[in-house]
Amino acid sequence: MTPLLPVEIETSRLRLRRPVLSDATAVFRSYAQDVQVCRYMIWLPHAAEAVTRSFILECARAWDDGSRLPYVITPRGSDEAIGMIEARLQGSTVDIGYVLARALWGQGFMPKAIRALASAALGRPGSFRVHATCDNENVAPQRALEKAGFLREGRLDRYTVHPNISSEPRACLMYAKCR
Repeated sequence: MTPLLPVEIETSRLRLRRPVLSDATAVFRSYAQDVQVCRYMIWLPHAAEAVTRSFILECARAWDDGSRLPYVITPRGSDEAIGMIEARLQGSTVDIGYVLARALWGQGFMPKAIRALASAALGRPGSFRVHATCDNENVAPQRALEKAGFLREGRLDRYTVHPNISSEPRACLMYAKCR
C-alpha cells in the first residue's frame, strides 16, 4: 500500500498537523463563522461552536479511514489553529483545499502551507500531480497558488457550487503542480 502523507509537516513559519477536538474553539473563532472567509467555501459559516466540534470529529474520522487528510495550520511554536489545508488522495493525484483566518490574509502564510503540502504529496510514491480549484472571482487564492509554484491550467465552467454566493455551479480555475 502506498504510504499516506506525514501526520505533521513543518516549514520555517508554520506547522501543519492533524486536527484535534481542542482546535474547535480556535477554528470557530478565527474563521469558521466568518461570513467573509466562508464566501467562496463549499460550506456555510458555522452557526455555533458545536458545528465546528462536529466538523473536527469528522476530520479525525477522515484521517483514520484515509479518505481525506485535513491539516490544521498553526504558526510554528504555537498550537493555535489559524486555518486548515486538506489533501484528498485520488490515485496519482492529490486534490487540495484550504482556508485561513481573515486576520492573517496577505501575510504569506497560505503559499507556504500550500508549498509544504504539495512538496510532501509529490514526494509520496505514486503521486505525480497536486491540484486545486478556486472560484474564478476569488483572486487571493489564485495568487497563493501561483506563489506556491502552481500553474493555471484552465477554466472549468459551471464547476463548483459555492452556497454562500449561489445555488448554481460557478466557474472555477484549475491550478496544478506536477513532477
